[in-house]
Amino acid sequence: MKLLVTGGAGFIGSNFIRHMMKTHPDDEIVNLDALTYAGNPDNLKDINNDPRYTFARGNICDNKLVNTILERHKIDTIVHFAAESHVDRSIADASAFVKTNVLGTHTLLDAARRHAIRKFIHISTDEVYGSIPEGSFKETDILTPSSPYSSSKAGSDLLAHSYFTTYNLPVIITRCTNNFGPCQYPEKLIPLFVTNLIDGKKVPVYGSGKNIRDWIHVNDHCRAVDFLLHKGNSGEIYNIGGGSERTNREITEKILELLRKDESMIEYVTDRPGHDFRYSLDCSKLRALGWKPCHPFEEGLEDTVNWYVQNEWWWRPLKK
Repeated sequence: MKLLVTGGAGFIGSNFIRHMMKTHPDDEIVNLDALTYAGNPDNLKDINNDPRYTFARGNICDNKLVNTILERHKIDTIVHFAAESHVDRSIADASAFVKTNVLGTHTLLDAARRHAIRKFIHISTDEVYGSIPEGSFKETDILTPSSPYSSSKAGSDLLAHSYFTTYNLPVIITRCTNNFGPCQYPEKLIPLFVTNLIDGKKVPVYGSGKNIRDWIHVNDHCRAVDFLLHKGNSGEIYNIGGGSERTNREITEKILELLRKDESMIEYVTDRPGHDFRYSLDCSKLRALGWKPCHPFEEGLEDTVNWYVQNEWWWRPLKK
């Protein structure tokens, strides 16, 4: 395949590129990334000189650039990770989220249609479903997003699906639970808490800390996207989850334990506006095709904490 990966300098995108280059040595990859605050060239510095890899700096809203890349590199597959993704930032100012997540996705879809792309994987989030007190969301459930971020992603999902319905563009939509692992920007819960504790700072827990999320190691997410590239059906939506539901309080306590800190390092802060209580996905559709996660949560969390302990060179400039 000749892949265009958008947002490939970010957390999930960079891990996906590394996975694909290791697993599919004949693939060629172009990474289109605007290198906003969450895009970090250091995430892929070990493969910069690989002839199968090309980096293109630019915005997915740039129609001319996107079409030039597709034509010049004879792209046949697009995996679209690029997105504004931090809920707190979307609450403060939603404009960038609408522009990147909706208008940027439209630019890519239109270019993909023009160049007869063979597969378009649109990476979304479990947050588009909203909160669920019990049970788990199926792919056919109604979308009730709560934040400007998740609303912009829901909009891009609907737009992507319309390109399959209207133009028969071979789109697959994936909705994944909370990712964790190396190279995650330290505004997210796990890397923020780990790096704060390394620096002797308290960790800010929203409300009571009882909000529940399902967690998946980023490598399992990457494996799932790769799996769907080869075995997924166009026009379908697939939930991707790790089957590891934990409260934020439980995550915090485990990180404290791994770093040999006590509960005096917890600072409870005012809850986020519109904070969803629980996310949970029914992933039976994907599992029926033969995929399942292979990284146990506790083991993956310990490895992740150790990675941040051992790689201060990577995160300390970002914290500043």
